[in-house]
Amino acid sequence: MSTRQLKLGAFMRPVSIHTGAWRYPGALKDANFNFPALRRYAQRLEEAKFDAFFMADHLAVLNMPVEALKRSHTVTSFEPFTLLSALAGATQRLGLVATASTTFEHPFHLARRFASLDHISGGRAGWNIVTTSNPDAALNFGLDEHVAHADRYARAREFYDVVTGLWDSFADDAFIRDAESGIYFDPEKMHVLGHKGPSFSVRGPLHIARPVQGWPVIVQAGASEAGRQLAAETAEVVFAAAGTLADGQRFYADVKGRLAAAGRERDHLKILPGAFVVVGETVDEARAIRARLDSLVHADSAIASLSIALGHDVSHLDPEGFLPDIPETEASKSSRERVLALAEREKLTIRQLAQRLGGYAGLAFVGTPQTIADEMQEWLESEGSDGFNMMFPYLPGGLDAFVDRVVPELQRRGIFRKEYEGETLRDNLGLPRPANRFFA
Repeated sequence: MSTRQLKLGAFMRPVSIHTGAWRYPGALKDANFNFPALRRYAQRLEEAKFDAFFMADHLAVLNMPVEALKRSHTVTSFEPFTLLSALAGATQRLGLVATASTTFEHPFHLARRFASLDHISGGRAGWNIVTTSNPDAALNFGLDEHVAHADRYARAREFYDVVTGLWDSFADDAFIRDAESGIYFDPEKMHVLGHKGPSFSVRGPLHIARPVQGWPVIVQAGASEAGRQLAAETAEVVFAAAGTLADGQRFYADVKGRLAAAGRERDHLKILPGAFVVVGETVDEARAIRARLDSLVHADSAIASLSIALGHDVSHLDPEGFLPDIPETEASKSSRERVLALAEREKLTIRQLAQRLGGYAGLAFVGTPQTIADEMQEWLESEGSDGFNMMFPYLPGGLDAFVDRVVPELQRRGIFRKEYEGETLRDNLGLPRPANRFFA
C-alpha cells in the first residue's frame, strides 16, 4: 500500500473544458448557469471525498471571432464568489477555490471577499491567483491595451503581500467581546497595514476577523519562469499543465526544488496537474467516447482556440501546412510554449493542432477504472504530481463515471482517502495554518 495519498480537485469550467462537451448526447447543456445542477455536482464531489471544487473564471468573453464565439459554452457563467458562497451552504467539507485576478482587482476588495468566504464556509476557501492572459479583459477595465506580462507578475507579487497582510489585521484572539466592560475587541491586537508600494497604497486594517484558516489556501497556475518563481514563493497548491509524465516530473522537480531558497518546506506545496479523464468499460469504449467528443468540435472553434493559446491569429494560414514562427505576445507565455512543443513533437498540421486544442490537448487518462488508476498511481509514486485537478468530459455523466467507478478503485489501492482528515481545506490538503506575521 502506498504511503502517499492523492489530492484531487475538480476543475469546474462551464459544462467542461472540452468545447464539444455541451453537444455530447446526455450532457446537460446549461450546466454552467444551472445552480441546482452545480449544487448536485459539488455534493457528489464531497461524497467522493474530493479536496476541492475549483471555479475557473474569466473577465471577458473569449477573444475569438464571433463565428467561433457563438459556438462557445463559456460566454455565460456565474461570478465565482456568489456561486461558492451558495455552495458553502450545501456542503460541509469540500474546499471551494475561486479564481481572482491580480491585474484587474484591488487587494482590499479581494482580501475582504476571500476572508468572508472562508468564514462562511467554516475554513474551506482557496484563492487561485491569476494575472489574466486574455487581452480583451483590459478593455473591460478602462485600459486600451493589455498590461505587459512582466508587469502583471510584479503587480501579482505585491498584490499577494498586501492581501495576506490584510488577512493578518487582527490577532486570532483580538475579539474579546466582554459584555461587562463593554469592550468588543482589544485594539492592541489590531494591525494597521500602512502599505505603500509601486502598484498599491493600502492603509488597512481589513474590517473582518482573521480567516478561519489564517489565510485561505493560495493556489497558482502559471508555468512560465515568472509563474514558477511566484509559485515557489507564495503558492500552496499549483494547478500545473503537463502533457506527459516526464514533463510532470521535470516541473515537479523544478518548482519543489525552489522551495528551500524561499525558506519553505517541500511538502507545503502540492502540485496538481490538470487531467482530463474519460472512463469506459473497456479502453476501446473510452477512446470511442473521446473520439465522439472531439468530433463535436467545430472547425471555427478549433482555429479560434489555437489562436488564443498562441496569442496570435492563425485563421489566415493554410490549415494543411505547419505553423510558421510565432512571435511572443503579452498573452500566456506558458500556453504558447506548450502548443509549440506539441506541434513540434507530433509534427501536427495547423488543422490537426487546432482540432486538438479545440477539444483538449493536455494530459488525459482515457481507459477503464483500472488503467486510469494505474496511470494516476504512477504519477503519484514517481513524483510527477501530488494529485490531480480533474476535468470531466461532460456533465453529469463524466463526473458520475469517475466518482462511481474510479474513486473506489483508488481507495481500494490505498492512494485516496475514504474520509476527510479534518474540517478545513488546509486540514485535508495537509497544509499548515500560517502564523500571523504581526502577532505571535
